[in-house]
Amino acid sequence: MDTEAMTGDGLLRVLAALGNPHRLRVIAALVKRTTYVSELARELEISRPLLQVHLRKLEGAGLVTSTLKLSDEGKAMKFYEVTNFSLQLDPSVIATASKTLSGLTEEPGQAEKGNG
Repeated sequence: MDTEAMTGDGLLRVLAALGNPHRLRVIAALVKRTTYVSELARELEISRPLLQVHLRKLEGAGLVTSTLKLSDEGKAMKFYEVTNFSLQLDPSVIATASKTLSGLTEEPGQAEKGNG
């Protein structure tokens, strides 16, 4: 993950994903080892459905990946691991990324000028 090449929307996804204490705890746990949802939920003492919400957010931001594996009993299990990411954020990275934000309908500062 290269923050300098990241789009504005991508940067927002990463920052939103990291802006939650549960998701920071998930990443911290996954740094130690690759694991599956039930085991991780027990370790973090949160429900599996809530954990899955957080894992989807982290995966959508590119911070974790998942792999389906078969258990010894033949059950499909989704294992998660943290990706090798490094973020360097400075004003120039933000300025570059902001140029690619979607959903903006007006130039920065235009709303303030029209509401005088």
